Amino acid sequence: MRTYRQLFGVPEFTPLLASFSLLATASTVSGIALASLVFASTHSPLLAALSMFGGSLAQAVGAVALLSAADRLPPRAAETGLAVIAGAGAAVLALPGLPVPAIFAVLFGLGLTGSVGGGVRYGLLAEILPEDAYVLGRSALNMSSGITQIAGFAVGGVLVAALSPRGALLVAAALALTGAAVALGGLSSRPARSAGRPSVRETWRVNRLIWSSGPRRCVYLALWLPNGLIVGCEALFVSYAPGHAGLLLAVAAFGMLVGDVAVGRIVPPRWRSRLVTPLLFLLAAPYLVFAVRPGLPLAVSAVVLASAGYASNLVLMERLLELTPDDIQGQSLGLHTSGMLTLQGVGATLAGTVAQHTSAATAMVVMAAASVAVSLALVPGLRTPAPAPAAPVRTAP
Repeated sequence: MRTYRQLFGVPEFTPLLASFSLLATASTVSGIALASLVFASTHSPLLAALSMFGGSLAQAVGAVALLSAADRLPPRAAETGLAVIAGAGAAVLALPGLPVPAIFAVLFGLGLTGSVGGGVRYGLLAEILPEDAYVLGRSALNMSSGITQIAGFAVGGVLVAALSPRGALLVAAALALTGAAVALGGLSSRPARSAGRPSVRETWRVNRLIWSSGPRRCVYLALWLPNGLIVGCEALFVSYAPGHAGLLLAVAAFGMLVGDVAVGRIVPPRWRSRLVTPLLFLLAAPYLVFAVRPGLPLAVSAVVLASAGYASNLVLMERLLELTPDDIQGQSLGLHTSGMLTLQGVGATLAGTVAQHTSAATAMVVMAAASVAVSLALVPGLRTPAPAPAAPVRTAP
């Protein structure tokens, strides 16, 4: 399977993509609305960054407590329920007079439940599509994410100005609930991938198994650390250019879209593995230009170029699937998503802290330099040939 048209010939791919797109749009709109709301009331770059990405810190708790649910819940029910929770959370955040501590408590709860979402969604994608079409399918989902982020940040900025941040949050709630309806009506009812009940003990057991492989550990670190540090740069767009933050976030999504199309659709599969290192460096290096406090045109160019480097995730995800037994792929993919979002929250926190004591531009340069250093350290491990595919793992009853 080599074309996007063939993907849409798979019956369940379209509703999965539509539900994902609606949730991504809701998340984007609520993120910029909440960051604007918090920054206007606190004038704190750190709190504004945390309001946009800090909820992902709860993914760390979910990763060690809830991830076994990704393989042990029926996918359609799980996808629908998570979308309903996201919509309800956005509606609560829109309540007038909600204090900042309560806002972050709601964000923590949403991040905790959302930690299962990546494993459910991407595990289901691996079931729906043939094995050789997974990267193309992930590319399509990433493209959708890029497009919805471009639209979401643009529309979110308009909604914040026209309706107020709380009005934008209500729109986000409606989008998430619509995504729940699409998942419920469009996905087939299928059993869970693994037997047994979700539990903290089973989550820990499988996580230890996943983490016991050196090649898998290196892939996870490459998926998490450079990505998280650069998201820290993006978390400072509101404080770097308050009047143009929506534009910078939108062009970042556009750059990611371009990179995903190029790697997922244009680059031949036999060449993809060679692109990991160049893409990791591309992700960070353009942000070093913020050392000279660039104007808007140069800042936009740097952000677009850097965001194309996120396509390294496609290549790394393909390698991760090669290294993971089928019956724990949901939890493996969920661990990737939870770790990635957790490190994004850590990156936003670090960037906001540095900006609090220096400036947003200085903090971006620091985060970009750290990303380059981390990528240099990971390169030798990523060059190690992948072992033969692992055998299936017996799931505890």
